[in-house]
Amino acid sequence: MRDSGTGWRNVAAAFVAMFTVFGVAYSFGAFFRPMTDEFGAGRSAAAAVFSITACVYFLGGSVSGWAVDRIGPRRVLLAGAASMAVGLLLTSRVTALWQGYVTYGLGVGIGVACGYVPMLAVVGGWFERHRSTALGIAVAGIGFGTLSVAPLAAAIIDRHGWRTTYVVFGVASAALLILAAALSSKPPGHVGERPRVGAAVRTRAFASLYVSALFMSLALFQVFVFLAPYAEDQGVKHVGAAALVGIVGGASIIGRIGLGMLADRMGRIRTYQGCFLAMALSYGIWWASHSFVPLLVFAVVMGVGYGGFIALSPAVIADLFGTAGMGGVVGVQYTAAGVGGLIGPIAAGRVIDAAGYAWAIGLSGAMAGLAFVALLWLRPPENALSPPVPAPS
Repeated sequence: MRDSGTGWRNVAAAFVAMFTVFGVAYSFGAFFRPMTDEFGAGRSAAAAVFSITACVYFLGGSVSGWAVDRIGPRRVLLAGAASMAVGLLLTSRVTALWQGYVTYGLGVGIGVACGYVPMLAVVGGWFERHRSTALGIAVAGIGFGTLSVAPLAAAIIDRHGWRTTYVVFGVASAALLILAAALSSKPPGHVGERPRVGAAVRTRAFASLYVSALFMSLALFQVFVFLAPYAEDQGVKHVGAAALVGIVGGASIIGRIGLGMLADRMGRIRTYQGCFLAMALSYGIWWASHSFVPLLVFAVVMGVGYGGFIALSPAVIADLFGTAGMGGVVGVQYTAAGVGGLIGPIAAGRVIDAAGYAWAIGLSGAMAGLAFVALLWLRPPENALSPPVPAPS
């Protein structure tokens, strides 16, 4: 039975999973300067740790999304728990930055892939009337994780060092993902329906979603890698700089829940487009910011738009293409973010090393603007698959 108590239990499981995996992944900005200082690395080389991780978890979503459609979420989440624990514990022992590309990139990357796309598909499959609201609450876990874990990481690093912090995170993340697995269950089946992933990805609507996600991901991940070190260069202290990343996550909670509820009433596609516009415009605030308060304003605006983007993306996919095989469709779309996540921070690091932050922020804003333009081609569900895959009643 959809929209039931079991469905809301799966929302709780998704919240815990996303709190865990993204809390760890998006706290990387707190580790950025300690790791570059210890290994004597440039910004681009250090940013590659995050870029590889983002690439792995978004590309891996195409595999984990396929897996959850077939074997359910519990075994996928348990695999994520093992990957996160091993990856973080090994990262705490690396003696060269390139080793972190493997241990952190694969360990955390696979862990996020197992905790993100599969749980989006699970929650989307459990709900019909309140799908955007349920997904908004689930992905609010990302915001709460970013809000709390990034400053927590900075505080532990200041007291015990970055290596011990990764040991703590490895043990805690495994425990939380095991809890999420215990709470999760596979949504009701789609009797008589076959997943139409191939048909979905060949539509104009999917192309619009894919291209917009690619351009936005070329811009978005710079926030999680470079906002904290940029703030430190402007004179903000380490914990305060890391807290800005947390504020992005905290503000995204408003976007995830508030805009998710609004979209159920006002239209998901129109609200989704508005989120992209807000994110594009926010880079102008960052570009002009040279102290904590305007950076705080940027973090709030970016966070709200980003939260709505993340909450509404799977809901828009469900509206356009149905919930049968939803994990596969979401996974394929998120490969765009994998490509952008791999290229964006590394390229931004090179631009920063060569020409400074202003150029990197300006180019990121331009990419975000192109993402909004690409999304203008998106049309209501009847213009996607014809007819769209209906959700069972």
